[in-house]
Amino acid sequence: MPYKLSATLSNHTSDVRAVVSPSDDLVLSASRDSTAISWLRQSPSSFTPASVIRAGSRFVNAVAYLPPTTRAPQGYAVVGGQDIVINIFALDSLNKEEPEFTLIGHGDNVCALSVGPDDTIISGSWDKTAKVWKNFALQYDLKGHQQSVWSVLAITAKEFLTASADKTIKYWVQHKVRRTYEGHRDAVRGLALIPHVGFASCSNDSEIRVWTIGGDIVYTLSGHTSFVYSVSVLPNGDLVSAGEDRSVRVWRDGECSQVIIHPAISVWAVSTMPNGDIVSGSSDGVVRVFSKSEERWAAVSELKAFEHQVSSQSLPSQEVGDVRKSDLPGPQALSTAGKKAGEVKMVRNGDIVEAHQWEQSTSTWQKIGEVVDAIGSGRKQLYDGKEYDYVFDVDIQEGAPPLKLPFNASENPYAAAQRFLEQNDLPMAYVDQIVQFIEKNTAGVKLGNDGYVDPFTGASRYQPATLSPSNTPASSYVDPFTGASRHIAPQDSHSTSKIIPFSNLISFKQANVSAMQAKVYQFDQALRDEMSTAALAMHPQEKVIIDEVFTYLSKTASHSSSSIRTSISRAHIETITQILDRWPASQRFPLIDLSRLVTAHCMDAFSRPGDLERFFSCLLRVSDWTSIISGGNPITKAQETNVLLLFRTITNSLQENTPANDEWIKQIFEALVQVPHLLLTKTHRLALASILFNFSCISLKGSVSTDARELHLTCILQLLRSPNDDSEVAYRTCVALGNTLYANKLHGTPINVSLPLTELKGAVCAVKMAFSDQRINDVYKEIVVLI
Repeated sequence: MPYKLSATLSNHTSDVRAVVSPSDDLVLSASRDSTAISWLRQSPSSFTPASVIRAGSRFVNAVAYLPPTTRAPQGYAVVGGQDIVINIFALDSLNKEEPEFTLIGHGDNVCALSVGPDDTIISGSWDKTAKVWKNFALQYDLKGHQQSVWSVLAITAKEFLTASADKTIKYWVQHKVRRTYEGHRDAVRGLALIPHVGFASCSNDSEIRVWTIGGDIVYTLSGHTSFVYSVSVLPNGDLVSAGEDRSVRVWRDGECSQVIIHPAISVWAVSTMPNGDIVSGSSDGVVRVFSKSEERWAAVSELKAFEHQVSSQSLPSQEVGDVRKSDLPGPQALSTAGKKAGEVKMVRNGDIVEAHQWEQSTSTWQKIGEVVDAIGSGRKQLYDGKEYDYVFDVDIQEGAPPLKLPFNASENPYAAAQRFLEQNDLPMAYVDQIVQFIEKNTAGVKLGNDGYVDPFTGASRYQPATLSPSNTPASSYVDPFTGASRHIAPQDSHSTSKIIPFSNLISFKQANVSAMQAKVYQFDQALRDEMSTAALAMHPQEKVIIDEVFTYLSKTASHSSSSIRTSISRAHIETITQILDRWPASQRFPLIDLSRLVTAHCMDAFSRPGDLERFFSCLLRVSDWTSIISGGNPITKAQETNVLLLFRTITNSLQENTPANDEWIKQIFEALVQVPHLLLTKTHRLALASILFNFSCISLKGSVSTDARELHLTCILQLLRSPNDDSEVAYRTCVALGNTLYANKLHGTPINVSLPLTELKGAVCAVKMAFSDQRINDVYKEIVVLI
């Protein structure tokens, strides 16, 4: 069933910046109207405000919930905002203006709050710090981020995550940084814990990433067309996100399963209930609850009213079509003086549409760009892998290539203008002029009835310096993230240096070891309980050995493997393969998954010649590889799972110290060249691309066998040519090719004539044409040079 509107909560008078829903019957919301409200469910599809908390005199940006105590039987609301203090209110108190506790220590806007499993509070602030509070007193001061801390997450009483405008996420144990996660290309705005996997993060780069605590990226979710402000996890493990593109999106198995459009400019916050309902808070001041349960859906009249509200904010195609040159005046229109400074006028000069701006000081029109194309809602255009309603080519400087200005009509034009200026290192004083340019070229488009809201500061609009760009010093800009004179973002590692060679290996180490162990024992018991399969169950000594493997991996996952005397040996590996060989196909996957972890953490166990060959011969056999490549039939669910885990096991085996000349690698690639690409899922292709990429990294470090090298190149060519709609698969495969070509030149090993370079170049060129991602374009250029 799809999610539909369940309840509308409408007591706030300004943007709802934060929501939390700790139970099925309680919602807490925080707003820029300086209040927080606790809402209680009155019926399956209605909530009423139980209390309105006057939390301060300025914007309230964050809210969290502390469970009940004897002193507060209904629990506490924890709120923070521009007053820079954290106030804690008992929800059953009659006085909602005086907090029970006040936490003082931050020096700027408190924009993030989280409560841990033992009632530890963690807060994040624009003062670039996070603070941990225990028993309402400061316990740890977390210092290390270079810019505002936008999101915080308490994992345990001593483990925390923080996300920042400096584009990084940090993992803390007590007050010490243990790990920094890098990968987002803009400010990281939200965090959510994913049980048994790790956590999710969302960012102004419009992406959501799922990470393991160990630092591996499980997958990246792309679909939002603007900033993603908030992310939450449903009880079934699905993700929910909200952002500046006025949508809430539900993600299942790495794909967007539903988009819920809101009649607002921004959806600032999203939360999930234990029953699976979704709660959102938006710039229109409304909290909404959505449900998949039909019994909790709103009345039909209310559903229709909501649908009408959303559709009335949609963009009529007749108002958002391509710019019609025939409707524009010629250059003679520039002889008429402008009415005010900054006014933008579009004129047709032959086949070119020019944009000119009125300069009050000189009483002249100044050309500020050429509008090459403006795509309307009837014809979306891809830019940097995303769809936009408009993509303007703006000619800023004579002789220089035009700059791309992408814009969605659902966006806040100030956010789009600021993004454009930041990405192209242009002065922020131009922001109003860019906004006017956007508004002029999207004339007639109007979204929402509330004024634009700057997504960073909360002001009704972004206020630039009043000086003209020509005499505005750098110190007059105000960075909306930090309040500093100018936001200077850390340089992306690829922005100042070439991509190839790129040798950061990929691994698949994330796992819930205890759940894996329970599944193995469950299947073993099921075999034991049936007379016909009892002989297939584990023998007592095998069970002891498997227990040792799980114990070792559990300790490794918790970073305490040094306390274990037993290590993984050949005997453990042989026991795993013996059990795999006799268990039914549908029950092998937890043991293949166990093999994945063994290759990730215990490669020393394969110490003798031939160990890895025998190991992977078994895995190829038990994944039904031969029948899959020869049958031509759709693969079963069991085979699909087993092959995916096989690919991930191979990826983990190709790591830093892998002996590259071993026969087992040739064995692997002889199997992989027979991959039936049409039967592979997107997840399969990503794992296969990871294998190819990791081997290319190994080839950079030393000579690899000629046979393995040629088979590897054949696999690359096959994957490049196979049907593919995933840019990450394409990118990893292209980098694998680039690394391989670089290694061949480095070690003086030319490509065999059986794989003409023209074929490789043609395949990469086709990928480049299929995807508009800048990173694919960049690596394509380097591959062409290497070829």
